[in-house]
Amino acid sequence: MNIAKLSIERKTITLVLTAALVLGGVIGYQNMSRLEDPEFTIKDALVITPYAGATAREVEEEVSDEMEVAVQKMSQLDEVKSRSERGLSTLTVTMQEKYDKSSLPQIWDELRRKVNDAQSSLPPGAGPSIVVDDYGDVYGVFIVFYGDGYSYAELKKVTDMLRRELLLVEDVAKIDSFGERKEAVYIELDRDRIAQLGVPPSIIIKELQSKNLVSDAGRAKVGAEFITLNPTGEYTTVDDFNGLLLNADDKQFYLRDVGKVTRGYVDPYNNAIIYDGKNAVGLGISTVSGGNVVTMGAALEARLMELRPDIPLGVKVGVVSLQSEAVNIAIKGFIVSLLEAVAIVVVVLLFFMGARSGLLIGAVLTITIIGSLFFLERMGVALERISLGALIIALGMLVDNAIVVVDGILVGLQKGKKPVDAAIDVVKQSAIPLLGATIIAIMAFAAIGTSQDSTGEFCRSLFQVIMVSLLLSWVTAVTLTPLLGTMFLKKAEAKKLAKGEDAESAQDEQKDTQKDEDPYDTPFYRRYRGLLTTCIRFRWVTVAAVAGIFVTAVFGFGFVKQSFFPPSTRPQFMVDLWLPQGTHIEQTEAKAKELEAGVRKMEGVSHVSSLIGQGGLRFLLTYAPERKNSSYAQLLVDVEDATHVDKLIPKVDAYIKQNFPDTLGYGYKFELGPGSKGKIQAQFIGPDSDILRNLANQARDIMEANSKAKAVRTDWRQRTKVIRPVIIEEQANLMGIDRKEIADAVRRAFQGQAIGVYREGDLLLPMIMRAPELERDNIDSLRSIQIWSWSARQHIPITEVVSGFETSYEDEIIIREDRKRTITTFCDPSSGTSNELLAELMPKIEDIELPDGYQLHWAGEYEDSGEAQGSLMASIPVFIGLMILATICLFNNLRQPLVIWLCVPLALIGVSAGLLSTGQPFGFMALLGFLSLSGMLIKNAIVLIDEINAQLADGAAPMEAILASGTSRLRPVAMAASTTALGMLPLFFDAFFVSMAVTIVFGLVCATVLTMIVVPVFYAIVYRIK
Repeated sequence: MNIAKLSIERKTITLVLTAALVLGGVIGYQNMSRLEDPEFTIKDALVITPYAGATAREVEEEVSDEMEVAVQKMSQLDEVKSRSERGLSTLTVTMQEKYDKSSLPQIWDELRRKVNDAQSSLPPGAGPSIVVDDYGDVYGVFIVFYGDGYSYAELKKVTDMLRRELLLVEDVAKIDSFGERKEAVYIELDRDRIAQLGVPPSIIIKELQSKNLVSDAGRAKVGAEFITLNPTGEYTTVDDFNGLLLNADDKQFYLRDVGKVTRGYVDPYNNAIIYDGKNAVGLGISTVSGGNVVTMGAALEARLMELRPDIPLGVKVGVVSLQSEAVNIAIKGFIVSLLEAVAIVVVVLLFFMGARSGLLIGAVLTITIIGSLFFLERMGVALERISLGALIIALGMLVDNAIVVVDGILVGLQKGKKPVDAAIDVVKQSAIPLLGATIIAIMAFAAIGTSQDSTGEFCRSLFQVIMVSLLLSWVTAVTLTPLLGTMFLKKAEAKKLAKGEDAESAQDEQKDTQKDEDPYDTPFYRRYRGLLTTCIRFRWVTVAAVAGIFVTAVFGFGFVKQSFFPPSTRPQFMVDLWLPQGTHIEQTEAKAKELEAGVRKMEGVSHVSSLIGQGGLRFLLTYAPERKNSSYAQLLVDVEDATHVDKLIPKVDAYIKQNFPDTLGYGYKFELGPGSKGKIQAQFIGPDSDILRNLANQARDIMEANSKAKAVRTDWRQRTKVIRPVIIEEQANLMGIDRKEIADAVRRAFQGQAIGVYREGDLLLPMIMRAPELERDNIDSLRSIQIWSWSARQHIPITEVVSGFETSYEDEIIIREDRKRTITTFCDPSSGTSNELLAELMPKIEDIELPDGYQLHWAGEYEDSGEAQGSLMASIPVFIGLMILATICLFNNLRQPLVIWLCVPLALIGVSAGLLSTGQPFGFMALLGFLSLSGMLIKNAIVLIDEINAQLADGAAPMEAILASGTSRLRPVAMAASTTALGMLPLFFDAFFVSMAVTIVFGLVCATVLTMIVVPVFYAIVYRIK
């Protein structure tokens, strides 16, 4: 049974189901989760293994290598990267792209088992290893607390209270802090007094450890009771330690007689955060998977207002990143763009097809969009940049099917048919070809929808939205559209439209009185028919002309700029500051504060957050925080408007160059989409660190010589100084002193030695023994260190067991990829695209002579883009094959699909012209646009070829069938192209979609013009029609 006939006969059911679909779409819209950017799974986990006191080389050989061997036993592994630094091994374990977030928890469990099995192979003093599998979690809310006169400890009490309370808020998954300064109990001993009394440090350490431990004295039965026994003597305050009674060689004295006990902060600290020049403590709050970051943000704000009385007066809240606010702004902007696009499409329809036809198609379009939201919500698609952009991209295609049906009804009415008969006839003729064309258009997007890499996951909602909305548009076109057409389209509407098209003809009024008339007998159609006749008559001249234009376009495409993903338009940018490797974190903080003060004075800057010692919490999925490094700081600069960013970054770069000559500093934007830090990366792989550094330095010199390159650096950084006391083995053995005791004495003299834990409520504070400030801040006191000798039973100077102190240099950081030492030289473009800079640098760097056993590998955006496009290209042939097969199935022959597919490459003519004229690069999104463009062109060509077949079936001569089909399909094809192109105009103002929009609009407009000429010409050639 004809679908249209069934829908018209069951009018009430059709309308009720349509109302239900609209209602479901509205409810679905309310329930859809909201994000700024789509989620993609970071398939990385960290394996962190401490090895206190070991050099980077020892860590590499004894720990990192063992852990790499264990991890590489996993079949799911893609690559493993290790970072070995003094006292710490960090492995970044990356799994293969085919594993999604549902399978990763089981993989991380297996990783833990492998790591635990390897613990027995680690050297003494190393481990235990920790597996961090939530490395990719995103903290949608990143706020800081600060206040004049408040210490870190007081701010920590506030954040601890808020963490307990805010964890109960709906959709909150976890809360982590950043920039907390841990407290410690310091025991600072008077070196001379200790030596005079002859007290070994071990006795003091033992007494301190025992005073704060929980001791179980058991219970005793007293009559019918069983009473707990608990002796006194436990210290409950830090001041109690000063009264600790010590005994050595029958001499009793108090701890305060030989030193003092104070409470302070662990020095050096690991990280810090400064907000607008004020010391602060940060809180990062993440959303549960599938949660709504907007509702979570509103709930957090409401709960914070309730807790305001519990927050001390003067403690303020600063915002580093509030995704709910950004999502609201982004979604509102996209909704406005969507409404603008719908309005543009409807206005175009009203102008070209008349009031009733335009409003009818506009109503069907609106119902299709709203109905799509119902199915998308059930599929778990969120409202975010890609999905909303996909709706705008799909707009023009959504009206294609409805335009064909309405246009067929109008033509039928003009020929004297009844509305019901006209609707049934057009759906009967067009339903299957339109379905085939719709499926082919969907297949054009399927390659990105099935890609398993992070880029494919990032763009997957594009395919999901296109698939659902296009299929639903076909359903509404063959059910709802014919019904509404019979209800609202009358012959008068068809006549009115014919008059509009025949405005130049004086005979229209006479034709209105005729019952059966030719709707295409107008000057416009007669001109097109004459042009088409001429092109077919001189078919080889036409083909030669089109071929010449195509070759020119191919040549011009070579001048189009290339890129991966565009930078973000976020009103915030980053500034990285690198001091020489080995710089104390306090010096790094001082420099960062100085830079922050200068940046805050710049016009357009609203706030500056400084992250000291490492990158911040991952508040954006595309933000890759830097690992811990005391010589590193990062500034997050908030600006009043995103347009200020392009002006401020060069200004900040120049300010750093002028005022901080000994540091490396540079500003850069956030990225849209997956990618790695450092757009251009030249990796040198080999066994010897000296040779690797030499190669990396040569590459760095080449990069620095190029005026377009900035932020030139290596990931191994500079070598650092090491002071090595040279032990006199014979003397040390005679004195009963070993290497560890010397190392402990040196540590106590400067940084301090952890000797125990002090319990205070829910806090566990480390107890650290160290020298007084005057001694530990003077490196010359190294020669005055006293070491306890059990043989002499007294303290002796370190110089009795040490012959001298050597200063040498060592690699503080050693990085390996897949168990091979790899040093990377980075740089970023200061202007233009990274591909342009890479094209200049690559030949020069590849000319560097590599010794045997050494390799050069290009990473960064070059590798990321290649992997993303490679993953896409791997599936494209499959879907092109399916598209060709679908085309063959539609027509049941080979020559007609050949005619259609010969026209697809012609899209490049418009694409080249558009990208060159607008200056947009051909990036990943433009590639997706080109794929979708091919689907649109095939759909238009199918409609044309199907009409030719229908004309031939009605007994028309071949030549007349071609001309009549071109004439009858000119309006719907042109309307579909114009609505698609004009509907995408709002995307021209979106940095992420602009290259895709340019590709589709220019390619579609140009190729549609050529299609209406070239398809009939190719058809005449293939079928040898004279």
